[in-house]
Amino acid sequence: MPGAAAPGTELLTSLGFASLRAPNPIPSLAHGSLRAAFGGLRRRWPQTAALRRSRRLGLISRAVVRVLAVACTLVLATQAAAETPARRIVSMNPSLTRILVALGARDALVGVDDFSARQEPGVALLPRVGGLYDPSLEAVVALEPDLVVLVPSREQRDFRARLEALRVPVLALDPVGFEQVLDSIRALGARTGHEAEARARVDAITRARDAVRRATAGKPRPRAVFVLTRDPLFVVGRGSFLDEMMGIAGAENLGAALAEAWPRASLEWLIAAAPEVILDSDSDPLPAREYWSRFPSLPAVAAGSVVAMPAGDVTLPGPDLDHALVTLARALHPDALPPDSAP
Repeated sequence: MPGAAAPGTELLTSLGFASLRAPNPIPSLAHGSLRAAFGGLRRRWPQTAALRRSRRLGLISRAVVRVLAVACTLVLATQAAAETPARRIVSMNPSLTRILVALGARDALVGVDDFSARQEPGVALLPRVGGLYDPSLEAVVALEPDLVVLVPSREQRDFRARLEALRVPVLALDPVGFEQVLDSIRALGARTGHEAEARARVDAITRARDAVRRATAGKPRPRAVFVLTRDPLFVVGRGSFLDEMMGIAGAENLGAALAEAWPRASLEWLIAAAPEVILDSDSDPLPAREYWSRFPSLPAVAAGSVVAMPAGDVTLPGPDLDHALVTLARALHPDALPPDSAP
């Protein structure tokens, strides 16, 4: 095709090889004179054309080797950067912050989001870089991180794009489901050089999951609602790690009918759902039983089955799901696990 580049030319050019052709040895000659000159050379030295072809092939071969060497260097450099443990981390999410601390990577943290600073004592004195809705790009960049960890929510999508435009390394993790939480632990362990600690944490959670499942097998499954906040009413829905944990702990999650992971519900829906157990993790100082006692028609209220749940320990998709599972199982089936049993 006229004007088409030879195969590989675009790749070579992108790697810095502008041209593989040698400069014209006789730039002053016109095209006809050039042909005549080289025709004479061919008549005098019949091997010259073959020699020229051989040299061109040799030049191309050497160039290809150089290209391959550069490509291999780039691949190895990228792998080395990914394998080098991060040493200056900014965490934009409390669950990821807690995982990092639990794995022993606290010293690598140089900044955290506002919620992490309030909820995680070990990072309270670190520089703050804003919250979920108001992250500060300037504050993050000023800390010169070699890794920013965040959850790819709608609120932080633009923030992530701006970081990446500045070539700030970003690790986006989305610990919504149970296995996704375990994947997040593994990923953070790998990026911080704490793979062994991550494996140990995942193994502990897996053992607790199996133990709780065995302990609650064959027991009645109460119809339950896990309340995250009372006003507005948000509950645990379908596909979240808490939805899966409620099933493992021996309950039927009524919120799964709402089809979202963290759906907003109405009081009318709750009354119609008629839960036999209400698990309440709202941070309001008014005790859960006192709050829900205003709705005596609810089966959970009538049976005295309203249970306050420690929000930070159970509702955070972090490194302590083994303890959270045991807490849930005891709330739903008090006789399923001995009081002093460890996860």
